[in-house]
Amino acid sequence: MGSEWTGMENEHTGVALAHVEESPVRQVYRRVVFAAGVLLLTVGVIYLDRDGYRDGDDVGLTLLDSFYYATVTLSTTGYGDITPITPTARLVNILLITPLRITFLLILIGTTLEALTARSREEFRIRRWRSRVRQHVIVCGYGTKGRSAIRSLQANGTPLEQIVVVDPEARAIEEANSLGLHGIVGDAGRTEVLRRAHVERARAVIVAANRDDAAVLITLTVRQLNPSVPITTSVREEENANLLRQSGANMVITTSATSGRLLGLSTDAPRVVAVVEDLVTGGQGLDLHQRTVTSSEVGLGPRSLRDIVLSVTRGGRTLRFDDPLIGTLQPEDVLVVVRSH
Repeated sequence: MGSEWTGMENEHTGVALAHVEESPVRQVYRRVVFAAGVLLLTVGVIYLDRDGYRDGDDVGLTLLDSFYYATVTLSTTGYGDITPITPTARLVNILLITPLRITFLLILIGTTLEALTARSREEFRIRRWRSRVRQHVIVCGYGTKGRSAIRSLQANGTPLEQIVVVDPEARAIEEANSLGLHGIVGDAGRTEVLRRAHVERARAVIVAANRDDAAVLITLTVRQLNPSVPITTSVREEENANLLRQSGANMVITTSATSGRLLGLSTDAPRVVAVVEDLVTGGQGLDLHQRTVTSSEVGLGPRSLRDIVLSVTRGGRTLRFDDPLIGTLQPEDVLVVVRSH
């Protein structure tokens, strides 16, 4: 799993639907600082050779005159009231001030071009993503649980371009983008945010919020926008699990209770805990898989299969491996099995 996750970092294909590029204000501020530096350098050059210029009938420039001449020269305004009169001043204008003028203009023009190009490029990527996204998985929350869920999705074959992360923190989305994931900055409990994630087209939604009340609100909003999408949510307190189910969650995972049970087992049955950890850690050791019965397996008993069968789902009803109602396997049966990675 480690090698697969590391490979994600080498190719950035993610689209952020908010806050990816550097802020335009910061871009302009940086360019203005550079432009001011060029202006001050030009003023210094002119003032050092101030006796080589004429202002009307007066020879020589004050510091204010130097700022004025530098400003109208760099901006190519050129009123003509101040002119270089000595060969040295004219040579400095040719060899130094003219390149500074070009640099000054490139800085100002570059600010506009950079902002427009970056914005246009990102808008194009967003439009292309929105037109193509179908049957994707939305992960609400990019904390520890959300990142683990994404690793598991990738281990089970879900491509990165089919995973959309929603998180209120811009830094979390930037991190997700750096790994090649698509991200949206915003509260997943808000209707407009989920619509930007195209929840109506999603094949599944994972709610990995840090608070149970946030998980309830997200689940309710998702269910309102897409009545049929499968929703899996985590909850810290076991007493809130039923509330999540009533809110529309198809599956509720109680993190605190599950961790507590494993901690209790670790004292007297550490090997049980090790096997459980192995099962829930994809990509190594033993893996849990869900699959349909193959044609060659129809008519066989669950214990006749090479894979270890844990449950059989038939007609919407899930039967444990030892349930006598299973009998022999039938077409359309869905198995949960354990196999070696």
